[in-house]
Amino acid sequence: MTIDNAGNAFAQVRERARRWPFGRVLIANRGEIALRILRTVQALGLEGVVVYHAADRHAPAVHAANQAVQITGATPVAAYLDADQIVRAALDSGAGAIHPGYGFLSENAGFARKVAAAGLAFVGPLPEQIELMGDKVRARAFVAAGGFPVAPSAIEDDDPASFAQRALAVGFPLLIKPAAGGGGKGMRIVRQAEALAREIERARSEGQRYFGDGRLYVERYVENPRHIEVQVLGDAHGNVVHLFERECSVQRRFQKIVEETPSPALDAATRARICDAAAGIARKAGYRNAGTVEFIFGTGSGDPVFYFLEMNTRLQVEHPVTEQITGKDLVLEQLRVAAGEPLGYSQAQISARGHAIEFRIYAEDPARGYTPTTGPVLALRLPEGEGVRVDSGIAQGQDVTAAFDPMLAKLIVTGADRAGAIARADRALAEFVLLGCKTNTGFLRRLLGHPAFVAGEIHTGFLDAHPEIAAEPELPPDTLHKLLAAAALSTRPLRDGADAVPDLHAAIGDWSN
Repeated sequence: MTIDNAGNAFAQVRERARRWPFGRVLIANRGEIALRILRTVQALGLEGVVVYHAADRHAPAVHAANQAVQITGATPVAAYLDADQIVRAALDSGAGAIHPGYGFLSENAGFARKVAAAGLAFVGPLPEQIELMGDKVRARAFVAAGGFPVAPSAIEDDDPASFAQRALAVGFPLLIKPAAGGGGKGMRIVRQAEALAREIERARSEGQRYFGDGRLYVERYVENPRHIEVQVLGDAHGNVVHLFERECSVQRRFQKIVEETPSPALDAATRARICDAAAGIARKAGYRNAGTVEFIFGTGSGDPVFYFLEMNTRLQVEHPVTEQITGKDLVLEQLRVAAGEPLGYSQAQISARGHAIEFRIYAEDPARGYTPTTGPVLALRLPEGEGVRVDSGIAQGQDVTAAFDPMLAKLIVTGADRAGAIARADRALAEFVLLGCKTNTGFLRRLLGHPAFVAGEIHTGFLDAHPEIAAEPELPPDTLHKLLAAAALSTRPLRDGADAVPDLHAAIGDWSN
């Protein structure tokens, strides 16, 4: 990884880490993020403890950890959501801190409180900050009160009886969102008044089902917006900085697939405005640890405009692209803040160099509506080379199941500029081999080659506007037959059958005429 864990700065932190209030960190997560956190923990001279469900017993993080503790649950996901069991595992293993990664319990204020009540350090923000920024309604009100830009909206809590009428007054198109939502779940776009009541009920039902909270709000939907987010860091001493922006506009079903930095849409002045706004929001909240302030960005009547979307109070999936251009190991920074250290640098001392793009490698079939796929990992070969980084949580011999999110790995490429990063990404994706389970690598290569993507003309509806990217290219019949024959002949049962000598012929022995 092209981050600062290979230089003098990292060595200095390693020396100080000997005096931190914790020498062992439990990682309450799985897959690629568990292994990625573990690497920094161990590079600091600390010990890493990994919890795992039996479904993950062969995962690389489990084998690499200093200690692995099995957890159980009615389902594999339920095990990773069992806060009490995870806190007990930390105490029993002698860990002094818990890093939640992303997803699962990472933005659960109740879990953060349980960690603190057990005398452990939570590697994340304070519970109060998770509650404030995790509730989208409260967060919007907080941000608006601070004078930061928010989209025109209507909030159900203000007056439930008049919610529909106030939503109409915002104007179409509208975007309905659950107040406690995330990951695109429960979101509905409404373009006509007659559909509003129906979509409100659907959004409320989905919010209750996914988050146990049916409260809603609506905001003006920006057509073909770009999704821009800003990485922020804060410490317990009042210091807050940003580490520039990431563009995450290429999405399917409101979930990100490709992230890059810097954004091809921002000029220097707009970049400064949006990054300063993000740092200002975090500063107003007294924010501690790593977080991401997200915005929707559009051009309106020609002038760039951006609105606050939400704040994620955790490490993001896409954090590696920020690491690649700034040289900052964000997990290292999280651990330093959790240990009570000040950031130790100012905004002026943070710079960015080059262009980085991250591709999420999913077990899914884009041509069939991005349907998740399963299967054994029969062979795995990861790309290598200058400017290529792979954060992976899988190993050859594992099974890809439907028990978890279908993301298998992340490919991160860095180049001197965007064109160089794209060229390097195409080569790396071609070298990424996973046999036994269909992945989206072919789709990602088609995306990379699309003229609009190359030109940076992307938005959150980009894939819907270009369905040809997801469609599998048709193969000539002769080519298809040859590929099927090669695949069949490469399987052991068929090969053994082809090589076997029939019993009648074998009985002849060495006799010949």
